[in-house]
Amino acid sequence: MKYIDEYRDPKLARQLLQEISSKTTLHWTIMEICGGQTHSILRNGIDQLLPAEIELVHGPGCPVCVTPLESIERALAIASQNNVIFTSFGDMLRVPGNLKDLFMVRSEGGDVRIVYSPLDALQIARDNPSKEVVFFAVGFETTAPANAMAVYQAAREGIWNFSVIVSQVLVPPAMRAILSSPDNRVQGFLAAGHVCAVMGYSEYEPIAQEFNVPIVPTGFEPVDLLAGILKTVEMLEEGITGVINRYGRVVSREGNPAAREIICKVFEVIDRQWRGIGLIPSSGLGLRKEFEGFDAEKKFGVIHITATESPLCMSGSVLQGKLKPDACPAFGRECTPAHPLGATMVSSEGACAAYYNYHRNVTTL
Repeated sequence: MKYIDEYRDPKLARQLLQEISSKTTLHWTIMEICGGQTHSILRNGIDQLLPAEIELVHGPGCPVCVTPLESIERALAIASQNNVIFTSFGDMLRVPGNLKDLFMVRSEGGDVRIVYSPLDALQIARDNPSKEVVFFAVGFETTAPANAMAVYQAAREGIWNFSVIVSQVLVPPAMRAILSSPDNRVQGFLAAGHVCAVMGYSEYEPIAQEFNVPIVPTGFEPVDLLAGILKTVEMLEEGITGVINRYGRVVSREGNPAAREIICKVFEVIDRQWRGIGLIPSSGLGLRKEFEGFDAEKKFGVIHITATESPLCMSGSVLQGKLKPDACPAFGRECTPAHPLGATMVSSEGACAAYYNYHRNVTTL
């Protein structure tokens, strides 16, 4: 299949591994931002095939994982109300709040539905004018265009029984926060290809210059990832900083202008809490004033709801690349996919779930 099989070619992968080994003379710590990349790396054993000098650490690029606990609790409060149809992508239904998750709300009689697009949720609102329909708008820049379009279309049509809980986060501020940390070990980044497909990669150039790091946008297949690692290693070994694109079949410097336009039309940049990490300034998107009638948290009066994380969960350190999931004392014991302490164990992009499925040490179970 074009653009798939050729990026899973074992022969080409072995050649790239040999090149990485031949170019590596020092120890380097490289972070892949995206949770989808983390799963591909572990599923294909890439981390174990690299030379020992190359350490991959896993970043906060799982939108479900960084959705703050208070947003989960507010969603649970709204979904439990009568006359509400609560819609969400499937991953969010198993993310634990303090006492329950959205699946439990559904088992208790709440009308909680999985959708595959916010526009599906908007259609449900059209079809059920006597119900309040709420969509959980979670994600990085990748999901922001569709979420923005749903709100924009609802405003155009006057569908006032539709609203959204917004938990949109932005990648560049998170990278700045990681690099600014006094105990940062990250020396180079693999940037998330799908985020760059929307936003381009020009916004990473000031970060690379300010912190003297290489940033390499890349994809998700084994050959994509190995090509990205190779370029990052070459830049590190040669002392080169900047952004070099290794996902040219999808990513351009300017990104998708139409997608960026609708994001800017509906959303504005705000400070945002990240689960397990805390407040990162200018790291999120919120509805502009002209669209605040579609803000579910205001509509249902749940902004006052706060929450406290489990002291056993160390997902914050995992999301910042400071701790490997299987180094967490709760991993595989108190925290499993069946009984997760945090979202990193249940999300399809969560690092803890990836380690549990592909990389766990059975002696910890």
